[in-house]
This record gives sequence, C-alpha cells and structure tokens, in this order.
Amino acid sequence: MYVLELDPMWEDYFLTLPEVIKIRVLKKIDNILYEPHKRHLTGNAKFFVDEVGQYRLTYFVFEDTKIVRFYFIGKHKEYEKWYNSFF
Repeated sequence: MYVLELDPMWEDYFLTLPEVIKIRVLKKIDNILYEPHKRHLTGNAKFFVDEVGQYRLTYFVFEDTKIVRFYFIGKHKEYEKWYNSFF
C-alpha cells in the first residue's frame, strides 16, 4: 500500500467536480494506492494518468518512499490545458 499525498492545488480541482464523480475519484484513488497503474496518457508524459469516465486523474509515483502524489482531476480538455501549462 502506498501513502497518499495531494498537491496544494488538488483541492481546487476536486471541489469543482459533481458529487457522483467525487465518489468515483475517491474509489479510483483507493485502487491506485493499493496498486499504481503507472500508465502515461502520452508517450513522453511526466505524470501518470488514469481515467474516471470523461475525467483525467494525474499522479506521480515515488517508488523509493512509496508515496503517490495526486496533482489534477478534470475533463480531458482541462487536462490538456493543465498539462500544457508545464511545458
């Protein structure tokens, strides 16, 4: 089992979600903490991505400390905008 860590901006993204999606996201996070999938949405992505319906959940796995840090949750277009803001 990995330890949960949230980026300071996480709450801003999470609070904008519909309640039904929030519940699904929390279940997905639980699954990721148990066994991270480590799937990149694009070939050279810095973050790992999982999907919750039309939403993208981004995170990074720190294997040495067994921490999973979550950064963003939002619809695909919002994810693209968020991701492109880094590069």
